[in-house]
Amino acid sequence: MKLMIVDDSMVIRRKIERVHQLPVEKVVQAENGHEAVAVCRRELPDVVTMDLTMPHMDGVECVKRLVEIKPDIRVLVISALADKHTAIQAIKNGARGFLCKPFSEDALNGALQKLLAGN
Repeated sequence: MKLMIVDDSMVIRRKIERVHQLPVEKVVQAENGHEAVAVCRRELPDVVTMDLTMPHMDGVECVKRLVEIKPDIRVLVISALADKHTAIQAIKNGARGFLCKPFSEDALNGALQKLLAGN
């Protein structure tokens, strides 16, 4: 299993990489939507954590493009934007879960487990 962490904050990317408990063979990172699309084409990750507010391409559009590349990809949106409209749009584009920032280690791992379980 490959995990891709997409966030413009290096602090957040490092936190997720450090605390996740997924049984992954490889973790890749991207700091914006364009980079995430390129990394997805090359690495074909199974699971993605996705920020919504990033330069060049927002997370909602990026989710749509990742699902076009790999339809079975599982995307967990992690964002400080807690409005319903944005969450619904991300889900419509193919995200399968939503977690608000700031998040605890337990909340992240719980959301990732639900994502893998298909809930």
